[in-house]
Amino acid sequence: MIPKPTLDDLRIARGSKPEAPKRMFPVILIAGALAAIASVIWWSMRPKAPVVRTVPVREVTRASGDLTVLNASGYVTARRAATVSSKITAKVVEVLVEEGTKVKEGEVLARLDDTNVKASLLMARAQLASAKALMAETRVRLREAQQELQRQTDLKKGQVATRADFDHAEAAALAFQARLEQQQADVDVAARTVEIWQQQLDDTVIRAPFPGIVTSKNAQPGEMISPMSAGGFTRTGICTVVDMDSLEIEIDVNESYINRVEPGQAVEGTLDAYPEWKIPCHVTAIIPTADREKSTVRVRVGFDKLDPRILPEMSVKVAFRGTGDAVSGGGRVVLLPQAAVRQQDGRDIVMVVRDGRVERRAVSVVNSHAGESEVGAGLAGGERVVVEGPPDLADGAAVKEINP
Repeated sequence: MIPKPTLDDLRIARGSKPEAPKRMFPVILIAGALAAIASVIWWSMRPKAPVVRTVPVREVTRASGDLTVLNASGYVTARRAATVSSKITAKVVEVLVEEGTKVKEGEVLARLDDTNVKASLLMARAQLASAKALMAETRVRLREAQQELQRQTDLKKGQVATRADFDHAEAAALAFQARLEQQQADVDVAARTVEIWQQQLDDTVIRAPFPGIVTSKNAQPGEMISPMSAGGFTRTGICTVVDMDSLEIEIDVNESYINRVEPGQAVEGTLDAYPEWKIPCHVTAIIPTADREKSTVRVRVGFDKLDPRILPEMSVKVAFRGTGDAVSGGGRVVLLPQAAVRQQDGRDIVMVVRDGRVERRAVSVVNSHAGESEVGAGLAGGERVVVEGPPDLADGAAVKEINP
């Protein structure tokens, strides 16, 4: 039989302690190890400060004549250049020049077919000779009529001649006088006709309008040439002549910077073909109108001394030198590498590093030359700017700075 429970079975033993579970200690060790591993992983994968290379901003003093207030680019052009054509439509029979030929003013460049013109000139000269012969005959007849008139006048005074004979002699003299005047006019017309055909003959010889060098040859013997375009088979020019003594530089300056340019200002030119050659120049003219489409003003720059290496249509970079009024602050200029200047929202900015963090700062770039930019405002000498670093640097980001 199963014994029945009694009240003694329900008594709690006060003197005994509960035993701690024997498996709790390994669990605690595992949890601690996992926490340590997580800490190591977080430490190794935490975001690191980007590395940037910085350089200090330079502040220098320049003389006013050495200060570049504006940089621009343009092309070498010639003030005197002409595509030489003809005044008449004719066939080219001879071209006497080639590219690179030096020509003098009035030198023959080409000849056109003059067969028909010569024939017309001979006919005009014959007509002039005929008119002169008729005029000579009339002059003799007029002298005879005047003598007859004089005899009739004398006879009339002596009451010998009749009034009718006198009137007839007078009319004959007046008629020959009128005929002589008409024939004199015919001679003048014939002479003008000869001059016209002579000019036509002269026009068949194409001459240089001024001294220069032939830069292009546009026609060949056998081709037709005309002063105006008449289809693909007709040329409008024999060759192009350039006066090399009239070479200059044409530059389109943004109208926002045209206040830095003035006539006579010193300019330093650098041809792309000769980058180490600094050419002294000067501003000759500022064209007094702006291009509304490009917002530019054309400036002409002349060479202080011409050189055979300077050729038309060459690309050239120019640096406009400052005057005393262009230098402010005692000639102090702030310079930094061009690589430090970035574009953001259409403005020039730089990243300045201070106390391990970057600061985005807007600057005013006056001009750039030889890898350096001149800053008019926004920076001071000695500040360090980022020249190499991530393109997405944020304002206030921590960075690790390295110096060159």
